[in-house]
Amino acid sequence: VAKLHLLSGWAKLASGDPTWRNLTALEYHYWTTCLPVWVGWYAARLPDWWQRTSAAVMFAIELGAPLFVLGPRRLRHAAATAMIGLQLAIAATGNYGFFNLLTATLCLTLFDDAAFARWRPARARDETPHRPLRTPSHAVFLGAVVAATALTLAPMAVRLGGPTVLPARARALLDALAPLRTFNSYGLFANMTTERPEIVVEASDDGRTWYPYEFRWKPGDPARRPAFVEPYMPRLDWQMWFAALQGAARTYWFQPFLDRLLEASPPVTALLAPSRFTRERPHYVRARLYRYEFASPRERGRGLWWHRSLIGLYAAPRAAASAR
Repeated sequence: VAKLHLLSGWAKLASGDPTWRNLTALEYHYWTTCLPVWVGWYAARLPDWWQRTSAAVMFAIELGAPLFVLGPRRLRHAAATAMIGLQLAIAATGNYGFFNLLTATLCLTLFDDAAFARWRPARARDETPHRPLRTPSHAVFLGAVVAATALTLAPMAVRLGGPTVLPARARALLDALAPLRTFNSYGLFANMTTERPEIVVEASDDGRTWYPYEFRWKPGDPARRPAFVEPYMPRLDWQMWFAALQGAARTYWFQPFLDRLLEASPPVTALLAPSRFTRERPHYVRARLYRYEFASPRERGRGLWWHRSLIGLYAAPRAAASAR
């Protein structure tokens, strides 16, 4: 749990991203995140000083709290409480699947049995015998901590400076340990996205009148409220966010996805919100790219959650075999 939080904060600063360094990242975060939620619209309307303060508090927790996980009991409990609070705040303002739940569960291991004694039934407290734990010597424990820390920081050094920053034997050791997924580096979303391109997939019978497919969770219809889906992970909706940023040429699965829509493939159309073209085969499909951002308060008063503007074509129209 210390590694996860510490490297999360360190990766943001080490990436050189200006929005993290000047504490403006949260001005973009709530509406550019993979699968936004309706709470994010309100969070994005908070003043700039609040956003900067929130970013500073986040760094204080990610870079400061892990330093106390091996400290005295009260400091350790305070650190765990701060990290759990951060995970709850993240979960309340965006959909990240089961990530926040798993991370908060890791933080619970920093509390001892006495911290939960008040929630245990009185009978269970009376009948539980006291068994002193056998712990390794301080020297063994300290050696394990130092070794684990070195093996964790080494991949981060390679990530920043390239493989040549480490001797050949050290690189060989890291390669041998890599399958364990224990000493690997960490730093997801170290760079903040400041725009939101969004793909809208459309179907047509005649190639002139087009109707959009609606996804269940990702933004589409500007009037549809962003919903919570966590702790589930809707992989297609999630991957559409990456596809919009990468472009169709670099998204190998997107063209086959359009082909399955032309076939009205049940396993694929079941991932989408029900519509006419999830039941019937269209003659044509295409994808267009829009720029999305949260609606203004005035637009929100008209029932809109999103404001969007067309960027251009993302994937050219594809025809079914029967329409060629």
